[in-house]
Amino acid sequence: MNDDLRLALSLADAADAITMHYFQSATLRVRTKSDRTPVSEADEAVERAIREQIGRERPDDGILGEELGVQAGKGRRWIIDPIDATKNYVRGIPVFGTLIALDGEVGVISAPALGRRWWASRGEGAFCNGRAIHVSAVDSIDAAQLCYDDVPGFERFGLGKRFLNLIRRCERTRGFGDFWSHMLVAEGAAEIAVEPEVAHWDLAAVQVIVEEAGGRFTNLDGERRADGGSALSTNGLLHDAVLAALVA
Repeated sequence: MNDDLRLALSLADAADAITMHYFQSATLRVRTKSDRTPVSEADEAVERAIREQIGRERPDDGILGEELGVQAGKGRRWIIDPIDATKNYVRGIPVFGTLIALDGEVGVISAPALGRRWWASRGEGAFCNGRAIHVSAVDSIDAAQLCYDDVPGFERFGLGKRFLNLIRRCERTRGFGDFWSHMLVAEGAAEIAVEPEVAHWDLAAVQVIVEEAGGRFTNLDGERRADGGSALSTNGLLHDAVLAALVA
């Protein structure tokens, strides 16, 4: 395990302590941001704690975080989502996680209320709770499990009909949403995870883990990038067929 991954796991430890302290608290303070999404005091506390630790241990590194924006550095950059699935978090739903990535080389996703943590670094494979993980070998859409966020999201982008046609072709579909959909693909428990609109900090860690698990990750334009505005994770075998079904 390299030093950057060790640091990322340490950052996740600090984040877990904060998120679990506030989780399901009757006094958790929540406000609505300008984009009409919620942010809690826990989101902000996690990001501050991560930034402070990076500042001590990697003072030359830059940071991009969902809540506190850009902090310039001298080359490398950490990308942080302090709480992915904040809407779940503030409603007491245990499907939430802290996402930490470094320059597309290291990715950690920690979901403490689920008791699960995924991590990867380039060339070293992907793991969940210390166990090596790999995508499935399912090679047909009609045998695949597909995970998504919600149907209206696809409708807003003019993809509603294509998406519904795709899910009707799949053996099974579930709306797990957010990071967990992609991690199920990395674990081999699902074959397809798709989101029509999503931010860079939602995907930077996801991409590293999915790819190190043997899968394929792109946006819906087929570009291998975490900042492309949308996301498709697959076991690789189905990727081109899914892209064709959604956007061809």
